[in-house]
Amino acid sequence: MNERTFKDLLYEQVARIGKAVSSPKRLELLELLAQGEKTVEALARELSTDIKLASAHLKALKEARLVDSRREGKYVVYRLSGSDVAALWVLLRQVAEEHLLELRLTLDRLVANPATLISVGREALLEQARRGDVIVIDVRPPDEYRAAHLPFARSMPLTEIERRLAELPADKEIVAYCRGPFCLLSDQAVNLLAGRGYRARKILDGVSEWQAAGLPLASASSPESRNTPFFTPQEPVP
Repeated sequence: MNERTFKDLLYEQVARIGKAVSSPKRLELLELLAQGEKTVEALARELSTDIKLASAHLKALKEARLVDSRREGKYVVYRLSGSDVAALWVLLRQVAEEHLLELRLTLDRLVANPATLISVGREALLEQARRGDVIVIDVRPPDEYRAAHLPFARSMPLTEIERRLAELPADKEIVAYCRGPFCLLSDQAVNLLAGRGYRARKILDGVSEWQAAGLPLASASSPESRNTPFFTPQEPVP
């Protein structure tokens, strides 16, 4: 094998990753799977597509070794093949935000009211949450919280906030987060809480952004935690 052929082969292998993530739906799948394992059926619902198409996208990601799967009874469950895949999604999005004006303008419209964003950095927020000065709520589905969440965050899915307002102290600021900058669940949570008289803001981070920044995550993987409808703040896992 001559040098040119050898180099072409090397680039071709790396290009497999580029081809696998060249679909918007596959990028969304990576973001969803960064929250934890999910069945094909659950992923199809999140993508607002049919199972056949979701399976085809997952097959492309699996062929590029970006996702793994396992069978659980009659279901096929997918997960990312490594934490570096979640970091890849974060890096791709950050590069796009840096170089694509169209994306930045769209994100600006997404955050219609910049005043709803917290004004402190990640480490400062972590310290405030540790002291109990602010209450951080994870508004994603409970299974995603159990897989991994921000330290000291409480699980309060968007669909449950209305009936669980009594669990939130009225004299402290509430900080909501979901799956990352493209997720709208935290915006809806902030609007709901503000309408009920709470001081509420959001962060753009999800667990992938937090981890990519080198900060710890927590989990609620014990059997006792799985059976608890409201999770109390957890200590960070190194």
